Amino acid sequence: MFPQGRHPTPLQPGQPFKFSVLEICDRIKEEFQFLQAQYHSLKLECEKLVSEKTEMQRHYVMYYEMSYGLNIEMHKQAEIVKRLSAICAQIIPFLTQEHQQQVLQAVERAKQVTMGELNSIVGQQQLQHLSHHASPIPLTPHPSSMQPSSLSGVSSTSGLLALSGALMAQSQLAAKEDRVAQDGENRERTPSRSISASPPESLQDEERTGGTGLKRKREEKDLPGHYDSDGDKSDYNLVVDEDPPSEPSSPGRAPSSRFLPARREMPESPASIASSRSTTPLKPKDQSLVAFESHPHLRASTISSSLSTIPGGKPAYSFHVSADGQMQPVPFPPDALIGSSIPRHARQLHTLTHGEVVCAVTISSSTQHVYTGGKGCVKVWDVGQPGTKTAVAQLDCLNRDNYIRSCKLLPDGRSLIVGGEASTLSIWDLAAPTPRIKAELTSSAPACYALAISPDAKVCFSCCSDGNIVVWDLQNQTMVRQFQGHTDGASCIDISNYGTKLWTGGLDNTVRCWDLREGRQLQQHDFSSQIFSLGYCPTGEWLAVGMESSNVEILHVTKPDKYQLHLHESCVLSLKFASCGKWFVSTGKDNLLNAWRTPYGASIFQSKESSSVLSCDISVNDKFIVTGSGDKKATVYEVVY
Repeated sequence: MFPQGRHPTPLQPGQPFKFSVLEICDRIKEEFQFLQAQYHSLKLECEKLVSEKTEMQRHYVMYYEMSYGLNIEMHKQAEIVKRLSAICAQIIPFLTQEHQQQVLQAVERAKQVTMGELNSIVGQQQLQHLSHHASPIPLTPHPSSMQPSSLSGVSSTSGLLALSGALMAQSQLAAKEDRVAQDGENRERTPSRSISASPPESLQDEERTGGTGLKRKREEKDLPGHYDSDGDKSDYNLVVDEDPPSEPSSPGRAPSSRFLPARREMPESPASIASSRSTTPLKPKDQSLVAFESHPHLRASTISSSLSTIPGGKPAYSFHVSADGQMQPVPFPPDALIGSSIPRHARQLHTLTHGEVVCAVTISSSTQHVYTGGKGCVKVWDVGQPGTKTAVAQLDCLNRDNYIRSCKLLPDGRSLIVGGEASTLSIWDLAAPTPRIKAELTSSAPACYALAISPDAKVCFSCCSDGNIVVWDLQNQTMVRQFQGHTDGASCIDISNYGTKLWTGGLDNTVRCWDLREGRQLQQHDFSSQIFSLGYCPTGEWLAVGMESSNVEILHVTKPDKYQLHLHESCVLSLKFASCGKWFVSTGKDNLLNAWRTPYGASIFQSKESSSVLSCDISVNDKFIVTGSGDKKATVYEVVY
């Protein structure tokens, strides 16, 4: 009767409910706001998890470094205790029967240390060393306020070490009082006591001075004319922190002005340095080093068998630097110091008394001869035979007052190229009955700081004080090319393993890579410090760089990743890779020779010399290391695997 649709019929079950457009938009808006709130909540949770993960990783690295350092320290202290026990056993027979029984009983009592006594001893040692602002076995705070379980081993060995030292001192004093007539025996016991005491004392001295290394460097910079030895004279301009004695202190001088002007004043600086040296009192650190170096056989096995610079959880010294500049401590792999090509330590074989500061060294491929460059001449040493070494030849290359800066053997060992504080390079014929100059190469630069020879021995490269890299044709004795780019002196150089690329470092704070076939610059790496040394790994894409800032950096030549090593306390003056490529050495103005694992820089061994170590070389068979020192000598080490 009524038209359809006039009155809407009620909604039947199962029919869809219809919304208006505004209602649909409101519902969508509500759902979007709900999802947005949920997203923010999940994002906050994710960020929290990421921060927790980062914290866990940091704790893991810290625990790893701590446990590794404690393990090394425990083994070192156990070795020291073993040696002290052996010394006690040698000394006891010299005592009277009564004192022998007393000492033996005291030693037995010392071995039976309860945990209560041990905790008391460790607590006393911590208080004592804290009062001296240094601890030979620093107990690093644990994040969870708990000490690692391996700490008890270290503490026990240090406690036994202290007990044995006290027992030895008491027994000797008693014997001396009771048997004054036996002066000879007392004289025999005294050096034994000094031998046993010097390694731990000098290690403590090193740790005490290590913490104030930066302060000491700043103090040295504030003392114009202060040189510890002729080693500081040797690095006079390429490496010194201080200004020469003949000039007033001027901290604001540009780096390059410390380099060339000081060289022009070289003739008068040795005398002023000698007078400075004669009036400068020996520093406490120097005294400890003298005591330490007087027993090199103890030092070699003690230091080289352990990472002596990171005992008991000291801060890490090797850091990985990512592309965005983030630095993270490197957890070393378990096989870092294990392998057929990885040395255990280096044993000192020969001391070559050159007579002048040794700024350049090289060793022949046969390992029969060593060449040392000093002031005005290169000396040749036959190290194939045991006994006291005297130079078998002297090659007078430069004026008497000018230093040799680099000397390189050609692969066949029949020719030696020498460069230094002169515009002329000299090529020596070593195959002649008497070594003689067979050619000279003259450039416009006043000095040459480093040399490199191409693998085919046809080309020589010289780093010049004007920043240029000169390429020489050795067959025709002519200059064929110059690489120009460094804005200050070019200080170091190395060639890639295939001889296609050249790497150079300079006093302009840059490292540059050159294409030898196209004659152009390929890469440039900028640093915040002057570059004093570099080396290219023979087997991989890694370049190690030694800097004035005391850092060693290992760059990957195709990726932005790099490692940064912090064991040197002063300028890194020389650097050399082993032929196997698995390790390299660096030397510094801090008297150190460091051996590192490629590429992450685990410390393999360390040797401390008595003066700045200005140069180094490794034999082709990786069995010998030669260093040149500011102490007017070179040292030959045998690498022990």
